[in-house]
This record gives sequence, C-alpha cells and structure tokens, in this order.
Amino acid sequence: MALATFPANTITIERLNKSYAETAKKSGNVHYIIQDVDLVVKGGEFFVLLGPSGCGKSTLLNMIAGFVSKTGGRLQVGDVEVDKPGRDRAVVFQQADSSLFPWLTVRQNVEFGLKMKKMPKPQRREISDRFIGMVGLAGHEGKFPRELSGGMKQRVQLARVLANDPAILLMDEPFGALDAMTRRTMQKELSGIWQATNKTVIFVTHDIQEAILLGGRIAIMSPGPSSRIAHIYEVPLAYPRDAAAPEFYSLYQTIQAHFDETEGGGTA
Repeated sequence: MALATFPANTITIERLNKSYAETAKKSGNVHYIIQDVDLVVKGGEFFVLLGPSGCGKSTLLNMIAGFVSKTGGRLQVGDVEVDKPGRDRAVVFQQADSSLFPWLTVRQNVEFGLKMKKMPKPQRREISDRFIGMVGLAGHEGKFPRELSGGMKQRVQLARVLANDPAILLMDEPFGALDAMTRRTMQKELSGIWQATNKTVIFVTHDIQEAILLGGRIAIMSPGPSSRIAHIYEVPLAYPRDAAAPEFYSLYQTIQAHFDETEGGGTA
C-alpha cells in the first residue's frame, strides 16, 4: 500500500524494523531492536519518544536521521524515503563536547555550516547573531568551548543546528548530562524556540516530567528487544507548563502507571 502524500517536514513510518544482522547470521534467528513500528509525526509537532534505557529510542531516532539503516518497513520524510542523512534533519546530542570544534569560538562554531555553504560573511553574521541571541549567548560570541559551562555548550550546539535551518530537529536526551537547574532552563528555552520557529521536533528522553513539560504527544516505547510503540498520549496542556498543576500530576501518574504495569518497565 502506497503512503499518502505529506508535507516535507512530516515523518511517516510503516512497519519499521531493525534487527541485529550479525547475530542473525550466526544463530539463524532474527533478533529485533525495534519491530513493526507505525508512526506519523506531523509537521511542526513537538513529539516525544519516552521509554526505559535499551528500548530502542535512540535507534529509532538515528534511523530517522539516516545514520542507521532499516531492516524492513518504510520510513519517509515528506514523500522521500530515508536512506541517508539529509540537510532537512539535524541531530542534537547529549554530549555537546563531541559536536563542537574546540579551536573555534562560539560564533565560528555557529557559523561553521554556513561558511561551508560559502554564504557571504555579512549574511552569516546576521544569522549567527539571531540564533546566538535566541539561545541566550549574546556577549559570549568570542569564547571557546573550554570557557563555557555544560549548559552553554549545549546552547551553542542548538544555535548551530538552528542556523543551518533544518525542517526537523532530532534530539537525543540533549539535557541528560546537565544539572537540574540548567536542565529546567534549557527546557523552557527549547519550548520557546520551538514555538518561535515551528520546527518538527522529535525528542528522546526517559524522564516522564520532561516529556510532559515539552511534548504535544508522547509515544511510549515498549521494553526491548523487539520494541515498538506501545501507546501514544496526547498532552492537553497549554505552554508554559507547570509541573505542580493537578492536570500535569494526573498525566504523570497515568504514564508512570503504564510503566509500572509493564514487565521490565519503570522510568524516572
């Protein structure tokens, strides 16, 4: 059955599989990381993948990014089958250190992709000023990564991604290595940036509170192996969200109960 036509920043998945190929060759059995995943992430949506460690969240994200090939099924961005990385998708990783060039300043890191495109310097400066300001780093343009805190490095990574103007942001537990206060600040900033830019965001986390603070919908992934989408929760709460609100707590309890009832489940 052919997939319907979707906007360029919509992600459509049908019966998507990823197996351990080498293990299957040796044993004759197929061991799936994810199996029969069906999902549509609408253009401009903030979508959260939530589940315990080892359930295949990052594998699915990397398949959407084009870093990991599928074993079977269909995966499309817009009407194009994903088989490699593309400029329409950008990944924000947990460890910003691994994605920043230590010998470049904040501005030079943010402008790196624009420079590779041979964009004129005045235009690069205008774009970098916009996104450095958007992530709260105005005044730090001349600093090197070694002079920045963990939260500031993550802001640089996000500004660089936004400067390249991808339609889709793929975020793999980007705030997981930050302290609690910095993490909350970054969550608020990301929510504001998403609302200002209308990007499609897929955000991976194992933290229920973070999922509810950020997501419009939350997909619960079943424990691996052979993980799949177990349930999708709508989040009918206005932004900005208050974790102390009764409606927030009620949804938190509902999602936690899902994990409590799942064999091997349980998450923060």
